[in-house]
Amino acid sequence: MSGNEKLTLTAQVLAELRTHRSEKWRTFPSDVLPLPVAEMDFPVAEPILKTLRAMVDKSDLGYLGPIPEMGVAFSHFAEKRWGWKADPLQVRIAADVGVGVVEVLRVIAKPGDKILINSPVYPNFWTWCAETHLVEVDSPMTLSDTEIEGSHWVINWDEIEKSYASGIKAHLISNPHNPLGRMYSAQELSRFADLAVKHNVIVISDEIHAPLTYAESTFHPFLSISENARKVGITVTAASKGWNIAGLKCAIIVTENEQMHTLLDAIAPATHYRASLLGAFASVSAFEEGEPWLDLLMSQLEINRYLIKELIDTYTPKVGYLIPRCSYLAWLDLTPFNLGEDPAAVLVEKAKVAFVPGHRFGKQASQYVRLNFATSPEILEEAFTRLAPVLR
Repeated sequence: MSGNEKLTLTAQVLAELRTHRSEKWRTFPSDVLPLPVAEMDFPVAEPILKTLRAMVDKSDLGYLGPIPEMGVAFSHFAEKRWGWKADPLQVRIAADVGVGVVEVLRVIAKPGDKILINSPVYPNFWTWCAETHLVEVDSPMTLSDTEIEGSHWVINWDEIEKSYASGIKAHLISNPHNPLGRMYSAQELSRFADLAVKHNVIVISDEIHAPLTYAESTFHPFLSISENARKVGITVTAASKGWNIAGLKCAIIVTENEQMHTLLDAIAPATHYRASLLGAFASVSAFEEGEPWLDLLMSQLEINRYLIKELIDTYTPKVGYLIPRCSYLAWLDLTPFNLGEDPAAVLVEKAKVAFVPGHRFGKQASQYVRLNFATSPEILEEAFTRLAPVLR
């Protein structure tokens, strides 16, 4: 691209999206508009495509070997974006964030140990705990009249402190928070770190949505917070959410403390090699050259997150919605409609629109659904047009 050409980013049209082979477009019948799984409807960034094309054209499709470029690229991106200069030598590879979390848990905990989570939260948090045979301790976020970091979902600190004192081995956090779109403040993360040092707990911070932070908010990488955070913290993240490359299968595990880094040497070496060669170098390209595309994306998502509010006001005014401070996920409260135990199933049947059911995020969230608004305004308007007769 020449210096005179201006980057643009427009979501793909529905007819083209229907040809996609991913889960989002194969799970539901063709008459259902799918807005559930967190993948985007935008074309992939050109630097990533260029890397992939070059590797495929050269038949460079072998196993993943050493990739020092990853630590360097991520560290530079994190420093520019968030002011955090991560140690490039403490960046490890895993196939995805889930694999990274599971392999970390296998090292730091044993079956029967307790792990703290804060629902409503990404459903795979529960899956990863089950896979590693850990006992979940849930200290739910609660709705409050108080606004913190732009959200009315607040931490119950009495419950958090009781949980830490009860002998938990780890605390798994979603930072920024999926599905609430909530940012953690530096003070909150520092408090977690101090409690973790006091009670010998390891904090695992899933930071996959961090690149998708909106301009009015500040993302705080857990490992950048304090010396205590670096003593007890492990970050697991990826380029996959920010640049829409989940199918390429690559994530990173990051530490900022030599003792913690040495502890994770116990992770099976095959964890690295099970990641994708294409995914690893696509991720490097995203971190090195993907910021212009990411900035364009955030401009469109900025429009879409407020469009959701407009569409709710126009078509479904009783739906509850707090504008998220990060990512492209709208957490919708359908409590007024008395749609039963699984409102998402009702909406698929009656409105032909698919969401992620709230009950998957936690027991108290059964009357919520999660909507993915990383698509075109036209598709979003079509969705609410379909929802209107059911959610009036």
